[in-house]
Amino acid sequence: MRIFTVLSTTVLLCGVAAFGQTKLAATPPMGWNSWNHFAGRVTDADVRSAADMMVSTGMRDAGYVYVNVDDTWQGERDAQGVLHPNKRFPDMKALGDYIHSKGLKFGIYSSPGAKTCGKYAGSLDHEAQDAKMYADWGVDFLKYDLCSFEDNMKKVQAEHPDDPEAANKLMIAAYRKMGDALKATGRPILYSLCQYGVAQPWTWGPGLGANMWRTTDDIDDTYGRMIAIGFSQAGLAKYAGPGHWNDPDMLEVGNGGMTTDEYKTHMSLWVILAAPLLAGNDLSKMSEVDKNILMNKDAIAIDQDVLGRQGDRLFQSGDLDVWTKPLSGGRVAVGMFNRSWSNREVTVDLAQIGFKDGANVRDVWKGKDLGRRTGVVRDWLPKHGATLLIVGK
Repeated sequence: MRIFTVLSTTVLLCGVAAFGQTKLAATPPMGWNSWNHFAGRVTDADVRSAADMMVSTGMRDAGYVYVNVDDTWQGERDAQGVLHPNKRFPDMKALGDYIHSKGLKFGIYSSPGAKTCGKYAGSLDHEAQDAKMYADWGVDFLKYDLCSFEDNMKKVQAEHPDDPEAANKLMIAAYRKMGDALKATGRPILYSLCQYGVAQPWTWGPGLGANMWRTTDDIDDTYGRMIAIGFSQAGLAKYAGPGHWNDPDMLEVGNGGMTTDEYKTHMSLWVILAAPLLAGNDLSKMSEVDKNILMNKDAIAIDQDVLGRQGDRLFQSGDLDVWTKPLSGGRVAVGMFNRSWSNREVTVDLAQIGFKDGANVRDVWKGKDLGRRTGVVRDWLPKHGATLLIVGK
C-alpha cells in the first residue's frame, strides 16, 4: 500500500544473501494479506475468519500458509516505547497463537518511518524493540512499507545535494536496521521489503537479509494495471532465486474487477515470474472459479518449482507475448498471452525452447495432457486471455 510518490531510482549494489534466507523462503512465499479487500477496516475477527477459510477451502493444503495483517492494526506507544495494538486487535499474541493452531503462519506490517501509509505508528527509532515484540508474538513474516520515510529521504537529499545517492543510502540503511533487528531476535521471520522498486532493491535486498522485495508500485484490481506491472518484470529473472524473490505485489484474483480470462492471465503471469502468491480477496465469498484459479495444482507447481528460477519474456509481437520459465527435470513452463481486444492466435516453436525433437505438452487451465507435439504449438486465445503450458520430454 502506498499513498505518495517516491524519489527517482538509481542503482546501489550491496552484498550477498544472508545465511538462512534460502531455508526460510526456498520457494516463493504463499499466503493471504488483508489489505486488498479489507484495507483499513480489518479486525481480529476478520483475520481469524481468513485463517479458518484457508483451512476449510483447501488453500492451506495447496500451499497458502501465511496469514498477514497489513496496515492499521497499531495503537499507541506507552511511556517505555512499547507499541500496543488498537481496539480492533485486542491481543496480537493470541491472534498469532490462533493462526499457528491452524497450521498456518502469522504475518504483520510496519514501516521504517514514524508513520505507516495509514498514518499509524511506524517503527522509526523502535526497530529492535518492535522486532523483539514481533518475535514474542510469534510473528513469521514482516512487510516493511516505505511510506512516510520518504520525508526523511527528501530531507537528507536536500542536506547533501552533492551526493545523488544520499536519500537511497538512508533508505537502505533503514531497511538494513530492521533486517539486523529481526535477525537478532533469533526467530526466523520472513522479511518483505515494500518500497516500490526504489533504487532497484533486487541489487541490494539480499545483502540486507530480505527474502522478497517489491519491484513496482501498487497493483489494483484492473486488467490494465495488472499487466503493466506483470510485463514490466522482463529482465529481472537473474535477481530471483531460493531465499530471495522479486515481488510484483499481491494477487487480485476474486476481488471482482477483472474477468475470468483476465484473472487467469494474472495467475499465469505471476507463476511464470516465480512471484510470491499472496491472495487478497474475501475468502468467505470465493466462487468456484476463484478457487480453481488460486488453487490450480499445476499453476502452483510452476510457481513453487524446486529449481527456483524466475521466467522471462521469450518474445513479444504487438499485443501478443510468450514467456518461459525453466522447471526442474528439464521441463519448461510457457505462458502465452493475448493483450488485444479480440481473439488471436498465439504460437510457440518448441525447438526455440529446447525441444527440437518434440515434447509432451500439458495445458494447465484446460487440465489435460495434449500429448506429444512437434514444431509449433498454437492456441486461439480470447481477448485478455492466456494459455499456460508445461512442456517436457
